[in-house]
Amino acid sequence: MKIIIIDKVHEYLPSELQKLGFDVADMQNIEAKDVTSYLPDFQGIVIRSKIKLTAEILSNLPNLKFIARVGAGMESIDVEFAEKQGIKLINAPEGNRDSVGEHALGMILNLFNKICSANLQVKSGIWQREPNRGIELMGKTVGIIGYGNMGGAFARRLSGFGVNVISYDKYKTNYSDGFTKEVNLDDIFEQTDILSLHVPLQDDTFYMIDNEFIGKFKKPFYIINTARGKNIKTDDLVENLKSGKILGAALDVLEYEKVSFETLSIQNNPAIEYLQNAENVILTPHVAGLTFDSNLKLAQVIVKKILNYTTNA
Repeated sequence: MKIIIIDKVHEYLPSELQKLGFDVADMQNIEAKDVTSYLPDFQGIVIRSKIKLTAEILSNLPNLKFIARVGAGMESIDVEFAEKQGIKLINAPEGNRDSVGEHALGMILNLFNKICSANLQVKSGIWQREPNRGIELMGKTVGIIGYGNMGGAFARRLSGFGVNVISYDKYKTNYSDGFTKEVNLDDIFEQTDILSLHVPLQDDTFYMIDNEFIGKFKKPFYIINTARGKNIKTDDLVENLKSGKILGAALDVLEYEKVSFETLSIQNNPAIEYLQNAENVILTPHVAGLTFDSNLKLAQVIVKKILNYTTNA
């Protein structure tokens, strides 16, 4: 089977696939504009986020058997069309769930304890204790929306902090465990002190967090987003940060990211300017799942799943 790799991946992935006998075209450095002309020759495509595999592109790939995304989200693929064409879709949320869970925890601890701002102050020669008084996680209720690989990993990281973890997942039932209690959305609205998003980007989660959704929470709360930027309507987030309904935000993703996640489109954008200057907001550049460890784990998971698919196809 001929497989093309068109995005940056750990060296393990092409090397191991070749050892297993696959014909691998390692084209990680190819420009996005040049990709599509090569794809018809291959039965398998390995991607991250360089291009969107639209229905138009997929309809011109009669030999394609599978698409493997080195990551969790599948929004760069027309999933419905691919499935109708009988194309196997592979992803690897197991590969970076630990890094996402740790990053989410790190962001809320950082926000609560003002570590970023305090660090910059001390390095600038400013020594202020009272203005940097923090908040403890202990005793808070963390509401998780989406209890899959990422939500579960975050819940596990919280287990030693004396917090009450509740979760809602539209597509799962009877999953309460030692790390979370399954609840409905009304319970999330009633109890949550800290909301953490772990959902894919699809029709029912696009701008899921907007004024209407935020208005249903019974008390002010903090929000963490390590999922997708367009899960939150940024203008509404800023409005509620200004009003105090949202007490603070830890955002690893922004709705202004381009398809590749490598750049932002933020010129003359008052919402992003507010977030950049707000003391109760922490921003990181879509790196929650981007550790050296997860880079290898993602590659290992993808190789295993490709091998399993081709063996049993």
